[in-house]
Amino acid sequence: MFEEDDLPYEEEIIRNPYSVKCWMRYIEFKQNGVKSILNMIYERALKELPGSYKLWYNYLRERRKQVKGKCIMEAAYEEINNCHERALVFMHKMPRIWLDYCQFLVAQCKITRSRRTFDRALRALPVTQHPRIWPLYLRFARNLPLPETAIRVYRRYLKLSPENAEEYIDYLRSCGKLDEAAVRLAAVVNDESFVSKEGKSNYQLWHELCDLISQNPDKVNSLNVGAIIRGGLTRFTDQLGKLWCSLADYYIRSGHFEKARDVYEEAILTVVTVRDFTQVFDSYAQFEESMIAAKMETTSEMGKDEEEDIDLELRLARFEQLIARRPLLLNSVLLRQNPHNVHEWHKRVKLYEGKPRQIINTYTEAVQTVDPMKATGKPSSLWVSFAKFYEENEQLDDARTIFEKATKVNYKQVDDLAGVWCEYGEMELRHENYEQALRILRKATAIPSKKAEYFDVSEPVQNRVYKSLKVWSMLADLEESMGTFQSTKAVYDRIIDLRIATPQIIINYAMFLEEHNYFEESFKAYERGIALFRWPNVYDIWNTYLTKFIDRYGGKKLERARDLFEQALDGCPAKFAKTIYLLYAKLEEEFGLARHAMAVYERATQAVDNTERHHMFNIYIKRAAEIYGVTYTRAIYQKAIEVLPDEHSRDMCLRFADMESKLGEIDRGRAIYSYCSQICDPRMTATFWQTWKEFEIRHGNEDTIREMLRIKRSVQATYNTQVNFMSSQMMKATTNATGTISDLAPGQMGLDDMKLLEQQAQLLAAEAEQDKPKLKEKILFVRSDTSRSELAELAKQANPDEIDIDDEIGDDEDQGPEGELQHHRGGRGLLRREQCYRTFT
Repeated sequence: MFEEDDLPYEEEIIRNPYSVKCWMRYIEFKQNGVKSILNMIYERALKELPGSYKLWYNYLRERRKQVKGKCIMEAAYEEINNCHERALVFMHKMPRIWLDYCQFLVAQCKITRSRRTFDRALRALPVTQHPRIWPLYLRFARNLPLPETAIRVYRRYLKLSPENAEEYIDYLRSCGKLDEAAVRLAAVVNDESFVSKEGKSNYQLWHELCDLISQNPDKVNSLNVGAIIRGGLTRFTDQLGKLWCSLADYYIRSGHFEKARDVYEEAILTVVTVRDFTQVFDSYAQFEESMIAAKMETTSEMGKDEEEDIDLELRLARFEQLIARRPLLLNSVLLRQNPHNVHEWHKRVKLYEGKPRQIINTYTEAVQTVDPMKATGKPSSLWVSFAKFYEENEQLDDARTIFEKATKVNYKQVDDLAGVWCEYGEMELRHENYEQALRILRKATAIPSKKAEYFDVSEPVQNRVYKSLKVWSMLADLEESMGTFQSTKAVYDRIIDLRIATPQIIINYAMFLEEHNYFEESFKAYERGIALFRWPNVYDIWNTYLTKFIDRYGGKKLERARDLFEQALDGCPAKFAKTIYLLYAKLEEEFGLARHAMAVYERATQAVDNTERHHMFNIYIKRAAEIYGVTYTRAIYQKAIEVLPDEHSRDMCLRFADMESKLGEIDRGRAIYSYCSQICDPRMTATFWQTWKEFEIRHGNEDTIREMLRIKRSVQATYNTQVNFMSSQMMKATTNATGTISDLAPGQMGLDDMKLLEQQAQLLAAEAEQDKPKLKEKILFVRSDTSRSELAELAKQANPDEIDIDDEIGDDEDQGPEGELQHHRGGRGLLRREQCYRTFT
């Protein structure tokens, strides 16, 4: 039956029965009406248009909504299932219809029908649409209480997507199917093209496989566990410790304890890294402890039994031996890493302390294994220690045999062979075989049939050891102690001829000749050494030569000594000239002429290093004053002031002025102070200005004080105008704990540098203003705590020639601006510094 509102839609459908839009408008209009009528309209539409996906999709969705929340046992569900089946007759290529139908069946808990529907969907849809079906199918299969169904589904799925094998393996492990999980995981590991979707490396997968098969030996039967893990040992050489522990763990869980122990023993004897060794050893020790603990529990439960006690003692002894072997096993690991490590071989010998047979075997193995060209450390120390071991056990013949073999080894460095020869000789000396020691060292230094340069690596060290200074030095010492004079002299001459001597060898040779009273021969040895070496290596030879020559001849061969000194000073670097010049001057003072000594000192002040020039001038002045008197030093002081840097020149000026004042030359002293003031900034050298002030108090008058203060202000103004200097002082002030920029310009830290400079100049000008003498009172040169009359009296006593200029000062003050102008004109007195200096010179 139709309502009046339906007539327009019905008429439109009659006119256009095959128009989906007409049917959809009608359906939309009846959407809120009776569901049976709506279903009837859908059925009429699908009868006319059975191939319309839109109609089928909306119809099926509407029917599923109608049964939502109802019991799955109602007949309405089966009707909807039939509707889906009718839809699939036409819509079997539409994955959305299949997905909705499968989900609907799964919700009804129809397991077999759902599985078959999933299978029909996979057969009906093209393979490109299968990825839309499989996730739902797999989720359905995983939720089933029967793992076998899910396993079969997964097997089919992996044929299409083998890259998802990890998901299948995880499911197998979760449901306890560890055997098939291990098989699948082994296949994944062996597949080099497999890429893990979880980002796992091949080693991580292999490690999972090892854990799986080693921890579940009773559930994994399809794989050869031992072969798999040993295959991993060859593939993953950087993780041997974990793999060995997994193999041993497999045998432990299988109950094969002896096999597990064999695996541990094999592991600790084959691993090559300390990390792997530590892992295996700790696991081995834990295994032994657990075995002992288990045995003790069973013994306590079953009661005491002699066989059980013996077995327990055996296990304890085995465990103790394992712990005691650890240092030796670790040493073996390090030697497997680098069999040419000399230091580790020495440590291995120490581990065998008290076991002579093992020590001998170790030394023998070491000298046979270590390649001198690849050795880390000195391979010669192995031979020497081997020989000393025989020596300590009083087997000298065996020790000599070892040393003889050691001298034939082709070492990398000549020094190694030289060390062997020297140790060989020292062993003979320890046993007082002096002649034998001499023969050994003479044999070592004998010239080979084929000569070679010391650093020629293409030749064996045996052909180069004859140029080793180490062996020659020991031979020289032995000859000097036990040989004759001629044999010792021949050794030293041979060293010099081979051009391997050092300055110390030359000095030793000369001292040896001097001890035997061959003075001229010793001087010839010095000359030969001087010819061999250059500066600065020749300094010690010259120093010793000149000292010994002066001690020997004194002033008897003065000209020869002078020639030697001149030869030594020719080309001498400034760094080493001071000592030689002082020796030269001392020679001239004691045996020559004083003026020659002064000339030497004069040359020394120019030739020595700048850092030692000040000290040299001090020595020069002291010696000149002692020889010629104080007045002779004036020229020296003048030159020192000219050539020395400011800080030293300032010191010289103070000493010069002090000397002149002691001599009564007050004007000279004042001229020196005036000259020195030009390099003395009042802010940095307050000591100088205080010294000059004290000088004027003792020897000057009011005019001189004024002049000093005027010069001080002019010098200060000069330094204030030097911007670079000011900047450096300001930077120094910022780092000084007692004076900062904030002190110079309080509250003005935000100003730029020029403003800070201006403020500092103002502060300095204010300080200079405060230093001006007050003209209203008479300037006196005594302490300020005495009365005025006493001051006047003391001033008259101190300087009876003082002129009273109070009236003149008053006149100047009364003049006002003119007086000030006259005062500023006094600035022309700056030129008087040069006049004072000319007067002084």
